[in-house]
Amino acid sequence: MKTHKLFENQSHSWLMFGRDDEKPNEIIDTNQYLVISKNNALLMDPGGIELFSAMLAEVIKQVPADKITHLFASHQDPDIISSLGLWDQALPSAILHSPWIWEGFIRHFGMENITYAPIDDDGGELKIDNVSLEYIPAHYLHSSGNFNIYDKEAKILMSGDIGAALEAVDAPIFVDDFVQHIPKMKMFHQRWMPSNKAKNDWVSRVRKLDIEMLCPQHGRIFTGDNVKRFLDWFEGLEVGLTGKNLP
Repeated sequence: MKTHKLFENQSHSWLMFGRDDEKPNEIIDTNQYLVISKNNALLMDPGGIELFSAMLAEVIKQVPADKITHLFASHQDPDIISSLGLWDQALPSAILHSPWIWEGFIRHFGMENITYAPIDDDGGELKIDNVSLEYIPAHYLHSSGNFNIYDKEAKILMSGDIGAALEAVDAPIFVDDFVQHIPKMKMFHQRWMPSNKAKNDWVSRVRKLDIEMLCPQHGRIFTGDNVKRFLDWFEGLEVGLTGKNLP
């Protein structure tokens, strides 16, 4: 498990964890993100149960466990939140922020101590100390209840599965050649994203944000002009296709 610092100023910092070369080959590689403010920290899409020990070891190198007061699960998939039962023991006083629609499902991963804070379909704001983060609705991309997190100050959008690509664990963390990157993400988006209408609504909403870094849950991070390139490409992509009719 490797740690990368994405942003830092006087109020807070962003870290990415991923590229776990010790994970089983059958497990998809995931990116986890951590926002650290003055007295608290938010761990986003903390990962599957198989990665818990590696994640915990890396995270506590950056911040004491008792400072991790908030967790975020963008949706219900096991690759991002099946470790919940273990975090529940490690962080018993934490709050989990996640779509309201998935509470009854997510609790199956184990949740005796952590408090569930349901996010309304329209989104809202999460304040951690003096840091304001915005929940951006991303429903049906690919989950029927799904959110991104936007940091206006850092100009970072944590986009979940949007922008995801299937990459080797030793791949760079940033997209360098966008055209060469397309084959690594095209099938993922066409098969896993079911709605062109939802996709276009999301693109329209996100274009209004000032984004310097678009950070998906799998694969590489988009920066600078590659953020716009991704939005243009995604807007023009036909999604909701089955394996039989994929090109």
